[in-house]
Amino acid sequence: MEAGVNFIDTAEAYHTEALVGKALAGMKRDQLVISTKKSYRKEISPALVRSGVETSLQQLQTDYIDIYNLHGVAAADYPMLRDEILPVFAQLRTEGKIRFIGVSEMFGEDKAHQMLLDSLPDDLWDVAMIGFNILNQTARQQIFPQTMAQNVAVQIMFAVRRALSQPEKLVAAVQELISVGQLDPAEIDLANPLGFVLEESDASSIVDAAYRFCRYEPGVHVVLSGTGDLAHLQANIASLCRPPLPEGVVQKLRHIFRNASAVTGQ
Repeated sequence: MEAGVNFIDTAEAYHTEALVGKALAGMKRDQLVISTKKSYRKEISPALVRSGVETSLQQLQTDYIDIYNLHGVAAADYPMLRDEILPVFAQLRTEGKIRFIGVSEMFGEDKAHQMLLDSLPDDLWDVAMIGFNILNQTARQQIFPQTMAQNVAVQIMFAVRRALSQPEKLVAAVQELISVGQLDPAEIDLANPLGFVLEESDASSIVDAAYRFCRYEPGVHVVLSGTGDLAHLQANIASLCRPPLPEGVVQKLRHIFRNASAVTGQ
């Protein structure tokens, strides 16, 4: 909060809501945006949604949740959730227990965003958590035009993950994209795939560049950044506060990975 971060992301499944509530106790609630998520994979019902939101409110030590998300929704499950569960979310919003209805996609299983392609036409989401990064930019054409048209706020997940923070994972991801015909090896240095980004910009690292690439993507509102270390947190904040990458570098990244959809960056 002292560094200017006021968006806090947690979830029932993370078992961190109580910790977040304790940490935020005493802070000005109207200056915070708290986002949490309701799991549904093992069991779900209207009653479980209501009991879940009450538990989240208690653990977060708050009277309302800014964004209440359905967590990791698969395309096959969306029709059931739309018909049986989302009406309860709407009721909770009317009651003032939540402010906005959100969804997070199952990016690892849904790299082409099928769930969002299916659900956005129903115009039920206020907020969507979407996988997007240098290595998989499919949301730019597939999803962001719809979210912008419908005024759906966008949270970005997978901005960095392993492939953009561990050089050996990056090389493996690039090789996978080449193997499935989604990247032209003539357009990239296989030994140092993103070396040109550091050479042609002021980026201090690939991680720094990756956050900035997402931060200034049209249609993006929040770039999520996970950490368990203060210095790492400060570095991530510094990256997200820096200016955009040079336009030439951004366009080169868009071009090289224009057909890439087989990897998530994890």
